[in-house]
Amino acid sequence: MNVRILLAIGLSAVAPALWAADGAAGRQPLNLPAILMFVAFVGFTLCITWWASKRSKSRADFYTAGGSITGFQNGLAIAGDYMSAASFLGISALVFTSGYDGLIYAIGWLVGWPVILFLIAERLRNLGKYTFADVASYRLRQRPIRTLSASGSLVVVALYLIAQMVGAGKLIELLFGLNYHVAVVLVGVLMVCYVLFGGMLATTWVQIIKAALLLFGATFMALMVLREVDFDIATLFSEAIKVHPKGEAIMSPGGLVQDPVSAISLGLALMFGVAGLPHILMRFFTVRDAKEARKSVFYATGFIGYFYILTFIIGFGAILLVSTNPAFKDASGGLIGGNNMAAVHLADAVGGSVFLGFISAVAFATILAVVAGLTLAGASAVSHDLYANVIKEGQAKEKDELRITRITTLILGVLAIGLGISFEKQNVAFMVGLAFSIAASCNFPVLILSMYWPRLTTRGAMVGGWLGLVTAVSLMVLGPTVWVTVLGHGEAIYPYEYPALFSMLVAFVGIWLFSITDKSAAAGEERARFRAQFVRSQTGLGASGATAH
Repeated sequence: MNVRILLAIGLSAVAPALWAADGAAGRQPLNLPAILMFVAFVGFTLCITWWASKRSKSRADFYTAGGSITGFQNGLAIAGDYMSAASFLGISALVFTSGYDGLIYAIGWLVGWPVILFLIAERLRNLGKYTFADVASYRLRQRPIRTLSASGSLVVVALYLIAQMVGAGKLIELLFGLNYHVAVVLVGVLMVCYVLFGGMLATTWVQIIKAALLLFGATFMALMVLREVDFDIATLFSEAIKVHPKGEAIMSPGGLVQDPVSAISLGLALMFGVAGLPHILMRFFTVRDAKEARKSVFYATGFIGYFYILTFIIGFGAILLVSTNPAFKDASGGLIGGNNMAAVHLADAVGGSVFLGFISAVAFATILAVVAGLTLAGASAVSHDLYANVIKEGQAKEKDELRITRITTLILGVLAIGLGISFEKQNVAFMVGLAFSIAASCNFPVLILSMYWPRLTTRGAMVGGWLGLVTAVSLMVLGPTVWVTVLGHGEAIYPYEYPALFSMLVAFVGIWLFSITDKSAAAGEERARFRAQFVRSQTGLGASGATAH
């Protein structure tokens, strides 16, 4: 791909934003440093995409960067996936509005990593090739299991994309003063550009660079907040209590998730959903062996844990420095750009327009990198799992598979834009919580049991997996978020916001029941293959990918 074509695409995406910003100058002063940093980052990442496009010739290059990423690099890239709009903008916004309860997301996401480190990472890398469906279907029938895995992945990707697109739209709306819908389209165009031409290599390096920048920016912001209270955390909390409308309630749990069922359901989703996220699992195939996969988790856990500590400080800092400053309020008294922009306004409060420009550009980089990874995961589920292994039964030509990948990328780009516009008012961290619920209810049960349970059969995995997916999606639609907020009904049919407690139970029980009652000859063969799978998962002999059964 010629660099001039990439730059033309980037400029065609950025130019409307600059034009709209200029037209909006009468409404809201432009932040010139932010705009310059934003344009510089877009140009730099397009150069990375051009560089990666020269090295992404094969299917392995496009899906997994040819296995050339080191454990440290992959750990930083995984952390970059986690340090998304949901984390940086969403969690800080939840702490800003609800105080202590905002930590439930950060803690829930973090404690899911031991599950990956000790139970999944090594076996996943040894058994798989491009997607986690390679592992889930290793000893089972390929076509039905891959169809299930791809379906679950696409639902998760769609929900996760909502969070990122909403965050990006609000950020650019605030930064440039342009229409939210135009902002979402801009993000969609750039997202498709990165994935279409650069593949996993470009996506990984964009993640690494933006993760390093975001860690630096968040660290500086947290230090400046602590400086305001003489580096005394107790003073930060006490001063925040004085100015927050909820008072001392922000230091008590229960304000965000008010009933035990929702609390348990959310906790399960956040803990086990991470082990079913396709864009995270896909990253373990970018390293050369299981040792590097374990290193990836080790480094990612450290970076993510440190970052979540910073978001907590940032959230309370926003209570203290943003909520009390009328310059950040609109005519109705609400935060300009909505509560998701609390961290962005805090950057302005502690570092002025230059630091605001830096944080805005990094936040935008964060979103672009994450949506690129999500799009790549969704496209690979369609091209590798559905097209190559279900429709073509493993006989697809490499060039045809890559063509389907690129077509799917374009479709997902359009879908992401539509979803971002439809869910404009939703908190981005909350939407990711729903995505985790789907991952924990469909992908995780099938994946973990295919690795560890000898009696698993295709019939059990199919029935239980589909039951978990359908139950999670149905309860989500019938719950308060979609049924009331989006569809406008007066009262939700399913009273809880999160479905994981029930949908995970349905999935595991369904898999267990329909596996142990399966007496077919095929089930016997599938159980016999578990021993061979176990040997390969320990030695790495299966790293070349699953074979069709």
